[in-house]
Amino acid sequence: MRPLDWAEIEGWETEDHAAAWAAFSVTADLFGWAGPTPAPGAEKALFQRFFAPFEIVPAGAAHYTGYYEPELEAARAPDARFCAPLYGPPEGVEPGALWHSRAEIVAGDLLRGREIAYVESALEAFLAQVQGSVRLRLVEGGCLRLGFAGKNGHPYRSIGAELIRRGVAPAGEMTPERIRLWAAENPGEVAGLLAHNPSFVYFRVLDLPADQGPLGAMGRPVTPGRSLAVDPEIVPLGSPVWVECPGVAPGLRIAQDIGSAIKGPGRGDLFFGSGPEAGRKAGAVNHAGRMIVLRRVA
Repeated sequence: MRPLDWAEIEGWETEDHAAAWAAFSVTADLFGWAGPTPAPGAEKALFQRFFAPFEIVPAGAAHYTGYYEPELEAARAPDARFCAPLYGPPEGVEPGALWHSRAEIVAGDLLRGREIAYVESALEAFLAQVQGSVRLRLVEGGCLRLGFAGKNGHPYRSIGAELIRRGVAPAGEMTPERIRLWAAENPGEVAGLLAHNPSFVYFRVLDLPADQGPLGAMGRPVTPGRSLAVDPEIVPLGSPVWVECPGVAPGLRIAQDIGSAIKGPGRGDLFFGSGPEAGRKAGAVNHAGRMIVLRRVA
């Protein structure tokens, strides 16, 4: 890590430090923060007093993507329209333990009886697993919030990367919408594409207010535009992180989540919120940028 002066961070002086501190405060106790609570307008000074900026990789070498909480129509019981299940974890299997691959789970119907709800397509169920959370608008009435409850222990493999390898579209055009278009044009090949990723995510029902984000890896709600998924082996969870990424306003994010594909120095996944518009914004992010971690110094 290369130490920086605050003056080397373009945009630091005009950042909304109060909003950043509000997001930091959600998980501050889990981060080990025992410092003072800033008076209104004193947030920047407190960041500068108790933290120091370090560039984690050379400028331009960080890699950012985006994630969001999908909102999908769903039903509690299957029918001709709602036929793709979202599952709870298998019984008797330790969280994170190596279990059957995605292809084996689907072929053997190995999670029968663990269905929570049903969405309209296997691809949307898959994409909800990739995001790790989902809001379900139930046709029976009401909303169901699901969050990450574990996975089968197999490595994550990107279906977008597989379609790029097949020549479906170049990397710069491979978004979730492009994947949906390919699936609509090639319905008979969808199951095989999904099986390319052996990882399988289980869900649990969450009791969350509608105005709160999904739970991150720290067990607290993540904040749109402020929360960031990182590799916790590199960036301690709860850390403030300065993000510079094309197409996204530079600013402070808080490392409050993790992801199967978020590994290594400079890797970050920006949380954009819930619903289709957040999904559009998240899907458009796949850029090199700058990552500066604020490390506690006092």
